[in-house]
Amino acid sequence: MSELFPTLLLCLYGFFSNLRPSEPFLTHFLLGPEKNLTETQVVNEIYPVWTYSYLALLFPVFLATDYLRYKPVLILQAASFVATYAVLVWGRGVPAMQVLELAFGLASATDVAYYSYIYSVVPPASYQRVTGFCRGATLLGSAAGSLSGQLLVSLAAVRLRRLVEATLAAAVVAFTVPWFLPMPGRSLFFHRSGEEEGEATAEEEGRSRNGTAMEGGSRNGTAMEGRTRGVQERSDDADSKVPLNSQRVDPRQRSSGLTEVLRLLWRDFLRCYSQRPLLAWSAWWALSTCGYFQVVNYAQALWERVRSPTDLEIYNGYVETLATLLGAMAALAVGSVRVSWATWGEAALCLFSAVMAACVFTMDLVRHVGVCYGAYVLFRTAYMLLITVATFQIAASLSMQRYALVFGVNAFVALLLQSVLTLVVVDTAGLGLDVFSQFLIYGCYFAAIAAIFLLAALSKMASGRRSKTPAVPGETDSDTRSLPY
Repeated sequence: MSELFPTLLLCLYGFFSNLRPSEPFLTHFLLGPEKNLTETQVVNEIYPVWTYSYLALLFPVFLATDYLRYKPVLILQAASFVATYAVLVWGRGVPAMQVLELAFGLASATDVAYYSYIYSVVPPASYQRVTGFCRGATLLGSAAGSLSGQLLVSLAAVRLRRLVEATLAAAVVAFTVPWFLPMPGRSLFFHRSGEEEGEATAEEEGRSRNGTAMEGGSRNGTAMEGRTRGVQERSDDADSKVPLNSQRVDPRQRSSGLTEVLRLLWRDFLRCYSQRPLLAWSAWWALSTCGYFQVVNYAQALWERVRSPTDLEIYNGYVETLATLLGAMAALAVGSVRVSWATWGEAALCLFSAVMAACVFTMDLVRHVGVCYGAYVLFRTAYMLLITVATFQIAASLSMQRYALVFGVNAFVALLLQSVLTLVVVDTAGLGLDVFSQFLIYGCYFAAIAAIFLLAALSKMASGRRSKTPAVPGETDSDTRSLPY
C-alpha cells in the first residue's frame, strides 16, 4: 500500500498536467484575433524565451530537486503550469507572452522531479513497472488532451479561448495533487546515510577494478543481457531505497554540502563519459534532442504558412494524438526486439537520423499541409523509437546516481545546442530567419548527424576487420586490439 498510494497520485498528476486541449492550436491562437500577434513576434521573439529559460534553470533546478527532496519541486512545477495558462488566458502583448514562456521553461526544467520522486519511494525491483505507469499516464494525458481539443473544435465549434481555459482548469486540478504526496526522508546526493555512502564507494571501487571486463560485456553482450545486468545492479543499490518520512530514518544520515556534491558529480561525470559506447549514445541523444525540440516547437508555425486560406478545418489535434500514440507504440515495440545494439548501434543511429532528416526536408520543400502532417508523425515516431533504445542502453550499467547525472548532462547539452541554434537561426538578435529557412537548416542538421554516425559505423567496421587480422609474430594483444567506438 505504501508504494501504491504515491504511484497513483503521481500518475494522476502526470495525466492532468499533460491534459492540454489547447496545445495543438497554440500558434494559431496566438496569431488569431484573440492575441493578434504577428508571425515574427511569435516565432522570433516569444518562442525562443522558452529555450533560454529552460537552459538557465535546468542545472540549479536539478540540484534543488535533490536538496529539497522532490516534493516541493513538484509543487513548483504544478504552480508554473497554472501560471503559464493563466497568462495565456488573460495576458496581452509580447512581454506577457514572454513571461508565459519563462513560466513554461521553469515547468519544463522541474520535470526532473517527476521521475526522481517515484524512484525515491519505491524499491528498485518496482522501477520498471512504476516507470511504465508514470510514463503511460503522461502519454495518455497528452493524447487525451490533443484529441479532446480537436473534437471540440471540429464537432462543437468551440472557440480556442475555451480550450485554453480548459487547459488551465486541468492545470489547477494537477496543482492540488502533489500536496498529498508523502515526503521522502532521503535523496540521491544531498541527503544520504553514512552506510549508503560506504556502499556507493565500495561499488565504485569494484567498478574501477572490473572496468575493462564490464566494457567487454557491453561490446559483446546483447541489449537484453545489458538491461538484465543493469536491473540487477540497481536492485542491489541501496542509494535508491529512500524511505518516506513516516519510516524511521537511519541515525547516521547526514547531509552533504554543495561542494561535496559538485565534487561527486564531477568525478562521476568523468567516469561515465570515459565509456565509449555510452558516449556514442549520449552524443546522439544530445544532438537529436536539440533538433527534435526545434522541429516540434516550430512545426505549428510551418503548418500555418503552408495551410491554404480555403482550409477552414485545422487538424493539428488529430496529428498530435496520432504522433503521440505511434511514438508510444514504437517505444513499447522496440523494447521487445532482440537486437545486438553493441554491433548495430551506430548503423541504427545513422539510419534513423537520415529518416528524420528526410522528414524535415519533406515538410520544408513540399509545402502541402497533409504531407507535412504525415512527415511530422513519422519524424516523432522515429525519434521516440530510438530515444527509447538510447535510454535503456545508457541506463543498463549505471547506478541511480550516475543514471540521473548522465540524463541530466545529456539534457543540458541538448538545451545548450538548442539555445545556440535558436540564437543564431531564430532569434531576432541573430539571423531571425523565416520558418521555411529554419526547417531547411534543421533538415541539414539531421543530415549532418546521420553523416557523423555513418562515419562512426564505417570506422567501427574497419576496426572490426583489423581486429580479425592474424597477429604478426612478436606483436602483443594490445598491438592488434582496436578500441570500440
